[in-house]
Amino acid sequence: MLEVQQVAVNYRGIVAVENISFCLTSGQIVGIIGPNGAGKSSLIKSILGLIPLAQGKITYRSQALSKQLDQVAYIPQRAQIDWDYPITVEKVVMMARIRHRPLFRPPSRQSKEIVKNALERVGMWDLRDRPIGQLSGGQQQRVFLAQALAQEAELFLFDEPFSGVDKKTERMIFNVLDDLKKQGKILLVVGHELKETSREYDRFLLINKKLIANGSRSEVITPENLQKAYGDNVILLTNS
Repeated sequence: MLEVQQVAVNYRGIVAVENISFCLTSGQIVGIIGPNGAGKSSLIKSILGLIPLAQGKITYRSQALSKQLDQVAYIPQRAQIDWDYPITVEKVVMMARIRHRPLFRPPSRQSKEIVKNALERVGMWDLRDRPIGQLSGGQQQRVFLAQALAQEAELFLFDEPFSGVDKKTERMIFNVLDDLKKQGKILLVVGHELKETSREYDRFLLINKKLIANGSRSEVITPENLQKAYGDNVILLTNS
């Protein structure tokens, strides 16, 4: 179980996340939704220890998550990645295997096989020698999904993985998430839009600085909750 307890994050005195608590159990796909600037990415980064907590604690299996980061796979927003860096698809995914080999040693046969299987799973093995900067947005997202798979983690954090991808890639990502769910992994996905794919999730966390609602689609995506989160800008898609 992943436990987030009374977490708060500040940026130069400005509150990004305030007093958020929730628990995640294995075998569920949980979506974080809320308007722009709601603190969704800040929450993910605080869980990873990429930004400091103003208060609260985060534990996994009753121990500090900060001491178990080898169990966490993270896919950041595409905008945060340097796509001009001269590295091939296969080498990007092989980076996930660094902790599995001694320093300055070449990848093992097992790691090579794991990387190959991960790239095949997302349909990118044939492009393994291509520089990542020459890929489409959907292909780039597939590569970093393969990297997460190759890490063989227990906890997966995705920050807007569906932004700028085509329908085929979106469907493939959901298929992979479903496979990981069946394996008993913990899956936390930052979303952006409320649309028909919301039915793919088991639970939602609706936030706007604070946690507004936590539960099933029918419990969270209600006119009252969305009004609290989005104000008058919300477009309710309960019939999608």
